[in-house]
Amino acid sequence: MQLALQIAAYVIGLPLGLMIMTALLRGHWKQYPFVFAYAVGDFLTSVLEIQPGLQYEGATAQAKRSFSLLYWWDERVMQVLVFLLVISLIYRAAAHLKTRHILLLGVICGILLFAGITLFTYFDPGVSTGKWMTPWLRNLNFCAAILDLGLWALLIGARRKDYRLLMVSGALGIQFTGGAIGQAVRQLSHSSAQVTGYFISLSGLICLYIIWQAFRTPAPPADSRPRGPRLPRTAEKPPVSQTDLE
Repeated sequence: MQLALQIAAYVIGLPLGLMIMTALLRGHWKQYPFVFAYAVGDFLTSVLEIQPGLQYEGATAQAKRSFSLLYWWDERVMQVLVFLLVISLIYRAAAHLKTRHILLLGVICGILLFAGITLFTYFDPGVSTGKWMTPWLRNLNFCAAILDLGLWALLIGARRKDYRLLMVSGALGIQFTGGAIGQAVRQLSHSSAQVTGYFISLSGLICLYIIWQAFRTPAPPADSRPRGPRLPRTAEKPPVSQTDLE
């Protein structure tokens, strides 16, 4: 059952990644370079994990350690790409703000400070990587979810709605929330590690599907609804278990 679900995740996720890259290469990748980088990173790390992941159950102890090392390094790479993506989207969504450079600097400093403090809190060279990486990733996903919520607020508050950005923001929110919940449950209960792994994978697949939908068709007008007569300016209102990887 576990092997079948792993294969299904690869069969669905890899084509979705390719379709996102194809859609972006039609002209959107220059406007959304970090979305493209995220899609490429997700695709490549998934490809790297296919062979050792599918053969994990019958692998030797050395092979399992090698896969664990690969898995956690892939997680580190994807976390960096995730935060670069969110930062770029916040910067784009704040284009109407005069203080967006200050906002960007504050977001970057906040992320680095939070990541550094939580890493210092959980890092322990005397234990297996999974024991400290799991709570650290949980907190990073929670931080990313908070930033995505701020991005959503910026997009909703803008007078001209960017529906493509709204879709991407919503997709990332699903993945970050799913990742934070899954990592938290995985840390609390090793017996439910496989279930939470499927939950994290499902949230990731939903995220990829929504991002593909956002870029597969031309963007709708920023706000095509009739506005009515213009008011005076003064009246305007602005899948692998935790125990296996230890």
